[in-house]
Amino acid sequence: MSNISNINTLSTADLLKGNNSNLKTPSSGFADKLKSAINEANTDQVDSQKAMSDMASGQVKDLHQAAIAIGKAEISMKMMLEVRNKALNAYKEITRTQL
Repeated sequence: MSNISNINTLSTADLLKGNNSNLKTPSSGFADKLKSAINEANTDQVDSQKAMSDMASGQVKDLHQAAIAIGKAEISMKMMLEVRNKALNAYKEITRTQL
């Protein structure tokens, strides 16, 4: 017997009524995900700063790992700037919307 017959389907009416017990609900909201991403970007920045100071003082143990940490921090910062820009553009678009 195939597993396809065990799948419960939701109709549009069920979704509109709020009968979505078969759907998985997210464990955390957008704000929690955003805070987590900001904290991770901050950690990357701190690691990058430490790697640069180790390189400047000659205490670097692995130059390759230091370069990776710096690159990772740069990419995470660019990503956070793009998220910020998208959020600002969305806010501006919402404020221009006439009710």
